[in-house]
Amino acid sequence: MANHIKGNKQRFGAQGWTPDRIGSLAGKTYVITGASSGTGLEATRLFLSKGAKVVMLNRNAKKSKEIITSLKQEFGKHADVTLIQMDLAVQDSVRKAAAEVMKRVPHIDALICNAAIAQVAKQELTVDGFESQLGVNHFAHFLLCGLLFERIEQSEGRIVVVGSNGYKMGEKRILFEDLNFDRNYSPWASYAQSKLAQMMFAYELQRRIQASGKHVKVYVCHPGASRTNLLQDTAGTFQKSLWSVLSIFAQSAEKGAWPEVMCATEDGLEQAKYYGPTRFEMVGPVGECSLETFALDHEMAERLWTLSEENTSLHWPL
Repeated sequence: MANHIKGNKQRFGAQGWTPDRIGSLAGKTYVITGASSGTGLEATRLFLSKGAKVVMLNRNAKKSKEIITSLKQEFGKHADVTLIQMDLAVQDSVRKAAAEVMKRVPHIDALICNAAIAQVAKQELTVDGFESQLGVNHFAHFLLCGLLFERIEQSEGRIVVVGSNGYKMGEKRILFEDLNFDRNYSPWASYAQSKLAQMMFAYELQRRIQASGKHVKVYVCHPGASRTNLLQDTAGTFQKSLWSVLSIFAQSAEKGAWPEVMCATEDGLEQAKYYGPTRFEMVGPVGECSLETFALDHEMAERLWTLSEENTSLHWPL
């Protein structure tokens, strides 16, 4: 692993991957969740700066419309950025949004699963009955990817899953026996499970696509330690206080967006890898990071896949 990672760093040079590597994206279309702030908004800005079309899937319609107005002021009134309202905490909303995407968006070069909630202070359940972080971060994106997969495949496009180094924390496995943490809820452990689930889904999807011979690439990345408002609405007082201190050492949200933009645009990236900032995997040059082997566990991933199909009432054609 170490030698391979070293090779990746050399590929992008000492500075790692930067947006300077992106040529014109005119004619390209990117669909992104959670693009009204943080890394999602910064990724949108990068795509628009290169001439791409962006479809934002955001929960807050009012805020999104204000963002679109601001983006058009920045990039010109012809900047092609639109909103389809979607609440990841409600599977019916995901289905409705996906149907709207299929109707309005004829080509998808990349679907970027960027939105997330983190370290919810007390156990909360979605309207569909799932622990909120697992429901929003994993099940909703699993459903969205499945509903849009046909369009992405027709486009020979990509799926980019934005994971987190938090996957290494908690139990380091899926708690199939207590998925919602009913017995002993922990903001950290439940968040870790949700991000591990997202990543395991992505790697299992890679394997299934490869076995089926379909033409979709799937990449997994993380933003490192980036200054965003991810914890603002959900985390408890302690987590917020801790982050207010640690964020002094974090990088900007713009740099936090680079890994997902790289995975959406860079040719020749390997799958079954994990991309992000490489300095302590928190900041610094963007390239390949180490990946814990439990994230690639086939048996656990297959069990999670079956459970995810059951809990979203969606059967993938894979």
